[in-house]
Amino acid sequence: MSPPDAAADTGAGDGTDTASAPAGEDSADRALVAVARHSGGRTVAVLGCAVAAAAAALAEPAVLGRTLDLLLRRDPSGTAWTLLCAAVIMAEVVLDAAAARLTGEVDGRSTARLRRLGLAQLLRTAPHHAARHAPGDTAARLTAHATEAGKVPAAAAHAVAALLPPLGAVAALLLIDLWTALAFLAGVPLLLFLLRAFTRSTLTSVARYQQVQLATAGRLVEALAGARTIAAAGTADRERARILAQLPELDTEGRRMWQVYGGTTARTAALMPMLLYAVLAVGGIRLSAGAIGVGELLAAMRYAGLAAGVGAVTGGLAAVVRGRAAARRTTALLALPAFQYGRAELPDGGPGTLELRGVRVVRGGSTVLRDISLVVPGGATVAVVGRSGAGKTLFAAVAGRLTDPDAGQVLLDGVPLRELGAGTLRREVGYAFDRPVLLGETVGDAIGFGAGPDPGPAAVRAAARAARADPFVRRLPHGYGTRLAAAPMSGGEVQRLGLARAFCHAGRLLVLDDATSSLDTVTAREVERALAREVRPGTRIVIAHRLSSAVRADLVVWLEDGRVRATGTHGELWRQEPGYRAVFAAPETDDRRTPAAGNQEVAP
Repeated sequence: MSPPDAAADTGAGDGTDTASAPAGEDSADRALVAVARHSGGRTVAVLGCAVAAAAAALAEPAVLGRTLDLLLRRDPSGTAWTLLCAAVIMAEVVLDAAAARLTGEVDGRSTARLRRLGLAQLLRTAPHHAARHAPGDTAARLTAHATEAGKVPAAAAHAVAALLPPLGAVAALLLIDLWTALAFLAGVPLLLFLLRAFTRSTLTSVARYQQVQLATAGRLVEALAGARTIAAAGTADRERARILAQLPELDTEGRRMWQVYGGTTARTAALMPMLLYAVLAVGGIRLSAGAIGVGELLAAMRYAGLAAGVGAVTGGLAAVVRGRAAARRTTALLALPAFQYGRAELPDGGPGTLELRGVRVVRGGSTVLRDISLVVPGGATVAVVGRSGAGKTLFAAVAGRLTDPDAGQVLLDGVPLRELGAGTLRREVGYAFDRPVLLGETVGDAIGFGAGPDPGPAAVRAAARAARADPFVRRLPHGYGTRLAAAPMSGGEVQRLGLARAFCHAGRLLVLDDATSSLDTVTAREVERALAREVRPGTRIVIAHRLSSAVRADLVVWLEDGRVRATGTHGELWRQEPGYRAVFAAPETDDRRTPAAGNQEVAP
């Protein structure tokens, strides 16, 4: 059984609340710290190169000013200082290039790490927990938002390094001339106010933008999954309007986000020349008074430019703010509760006796299964029947531990399923679903997909024959080696491959959740006979809508409103319970013929 199958087949319709609270800032920050540690060496290298480049940028005005003074005095050491000036400039260029190269590596590794963590947690959780996030929402969290969040470690390193030039430049201005430095410092409070306002406004805009983006992505994926239904209903225009309904809000939030950034940049850019002109004016006065030299005035001007570069910190802050907001979206997946497994093993040669003791399951605040107590004898085939909403699919999920009950326990051959190791559980409990998801490169890979070692070509073909899939697979261009993407199949053919996969890995318990719903009646009965004769013997739980499935079962469990209404053989229930007969007369039932209608093959 694969996690995607579980998510597709047990997450929907169980009453799970699909809304989820966003992960808090603390959890997002902890995840970002963990990601930074994963690329710790490279992140430190980014910081080192960026700081070294900033130090070279700080040294450059002093060296350049000193060189100019020496050359103006025709000092013989001017040539050496000119070479030193060139070396400092070259070092700054090389270090900037190295920082850029390392930044790309850190961004890539950090993004990959976040995606692996999120995907691993998504696959470790129960299907109904994974279903809290719509597919489009999940895809956006693991792609665009993970990419944005992965930029935070390197962006933070660059932001820290970006503080060095302005702070160092202010210190250098103070050393060169106090009055020139004070002329610059007069405008710094206004500059800091602009940066603070930018940070606060950007955080709100980015968070709302990403929220709307997730909602739009979710609607798009829903529409793509239901493309045939939309086309058949002729509602393409309506769906287009539904998907794009929040586009104006997305546009508004995007514009607001960039308006905040652009406005702050513009105001900062307007402030910078004023500060430089003030430094130039005061410096000129001090030069005419003989307090500083020409080289020192040049250095002061360059340092004023570097000090004014505190506005460049805006870009680094913006990347960190966007990344933290995106990290909160991505790390919401990390908050999903992991499925816990034990280390117990099943007894050798066990018959597959399944026992449910006081099982109760709650979804969305409502009790869906109530006080289910039942013993299924080992080797028996049990049909679970009931009207839509009776809890059949959730019963199937609990029986094979795709989900845990909120109360009670489930045992297989006397061992609680919670105590079994993951490998043992998935080797001994198999599933087939009504809408299976085929995984693997080829058709043969899809049938062999599952826990444990590769079953081999012979076992794959045997399972396909049992599921009555072998004839149509052989007609494919490359048979079992045909790539799934190049193998157009009907719903019934896909379902037969899903059955073949379950048969290939059949253990002591096999759960068939409406797994023959897309098959015609003749093929379904052939599969049922093959299941009894050609597949490893064991206990079968069959979610049944066809009357024939209930007839052939050793035991029928009749669910109604989440409770066991009655158990017994089909013949007993048919004779004694009018309500049971009404279940198969309901519109949802595929085979509605009764013995009275002359269908002797299914007579009780």
